[in-house]
Amino acid sequence: MKAQNFDKVDAWLNTHAGAMGGRVYLLLYKDGKVVYSKGVSELSGKQKMLGKILAKRQGNAADFSDYTASTKQQIASCSKWLSAALVMTFVDEGKLKLSDTVGKFLPVLTRNGKGNITISDCLSHLTAIKSPDLKESLNQMRQTGSMDEAIEKIAALPMEGKPGKVFRYSNTGLQIAGAVIEKISGKSFQTLFAQRIAKPLDMKNTDFGNGKVALPAGGASSTPNDYMNMLIMLLNKGTFNGKRILSENSVNQMQVNRVTSDVLKAYAPTEAGNFGYGYGEWIMQNNTGNQPSIALTSPGLFGSFPWIDNQKKTAGFLMAFYLNNKGRHEYYVTLKKLVDEALQ
Repeated sequence: MKAQNFDKVDAWLNTHAGAMGGRVYLLLYKDGKVVYSKGVSELSGKQKMLGKILAKRQGNAADFSDYTASTKQQIASCSKWLSAALVMTFVDEGKLKLSDTVGKFLPVLTRNGKGNITISDCLSHLTAIKSPDLKESLNQMRQTGSMDEAIEKIAALPMEGKPGKVFRYSNTGLQIAGAVIEKISGKSFQTLFAQRIAKPLDMKNTDFGNGKVALPAGGASSTPNDYMNMLIMLLNKGTFNGKRILSENSVNQMQVNRVTSDVLKAYAPTEAGNFGYGYGEWIMQNNTGNQPSIALTSPGLFGSFPWIDNQKKTAGFLMAFYLNNKGRHEYYVTLKKLVDEALQ
């Protein structure tokens, strides 16, 4: 077997750490084990100053220590993969169907002409609700006092087409799906995630916070080690350490591209390039027909980049924290290419 050579991956991390917030950490997995684990710290004086301002705003002390595999921080839209998996546990138990319409659980949506949106639409950004931009929407949700209030705000938003026919990357669909599973179970989203995903996947340092309203689309904090457990479960078609977390069918359903040629792309972030979308995850490399895709990802606003490659049986998680998304799509594609070469 060819020895793995990570020189080019090392060089890429060293070159890009500064532009990606000053600190990065990369964890790689292949053939049942972690094969690479490395952090690079190149924090500039300006980045430290911005970090202090941000920490003060949040009421925290600034922490400039090097990232490790157990560093916990906000992961923004990487949360979507976790939340979609949680919703699929209800599908596996027969408590929810992907074809179920949301109005039967949330009558306020029916009263506002949105009752016919399906759970499948919610998980794939195909609700056709014209949502505000991601940051504005998250800020609005953070100011709500309950999940019901959050859904009332969504109910009042305009429609921009027919559900299932308009793709707009937003926080809205997963917020609705989160409200639905709260109604079905009588438990908070945070509790459901802890019980159904975090605990069985041994994700001891991953949660959706303790705010009044969970933010399924962007509210999680995690660590490279924890998030890797989620990716391993997906690579293993729903099992982790011999335990079944999701059915193989649910994992496959998550990985089918829903943005077909008849769907209007109203909004996708530039870092997504021409990727398709499944449930809670972008499709980096498609498959033929209605097959689960080959390579998938769910990057976040703050620059963290998780991915799996079903063909190569590899997974990666790059932790970062920065807001400037210029060149980010190219970063992701290039890094995965270098990793693929190293892991051949």
